Amino acid sequence: MKKLFLIGIFAFTMINFVDAQEIGIRFGGTNGAGGAAIDGVFESSIGRIHADLGFYDGEIGADALLDFINKPIGGEDFSWYLGAGPTTYIGDDFWLGVCGEIGLEYKFNTVPIVIGADWRPTFWIVETTDFGANSFGLNVRYRFGK
Repeated sequence: MKKLFLIGIFAFTMINFVDAQEIGIRFGGTNGAGGAAIDGVFESSIGRIHADLGFYDGEIGADALLDFINKPIGGEDFSWYLGAGPTTYIGDDFWLGVCGEIGLEYKFNTVPIVIGADWRPTFWIVETTDFGANSFGLNVRYRFGK
């Protein structure tokens, strides 16, 4: 319960320092677990942050990835991104690691919806040392202010 409380404080603090650009849901794997996650893209002073908070069989996973590459492909609507950042998985065990991501996304002009797909390989450091390459997901987000 203490870990859940700390994640809540972290999330509330982050909301005060960034402006929401897109918020939605991620289907598929996050941290190697299947299920769904709250998915958000935020612009901050350090760049684009792609964050997820997932719930899997009573356990929680969270990613906060800095996308240091976010480039359009043949126009503004279709783009690819590449990033990395910390990840955690809290349940019976506590796992902490580093996650990377590479993905594609499409921003619709007629409706404020963004659809994306990405792959997130993860290197776990705490609780166990392991590498997982089985996190694929589909993101559907609502785009604010566009």
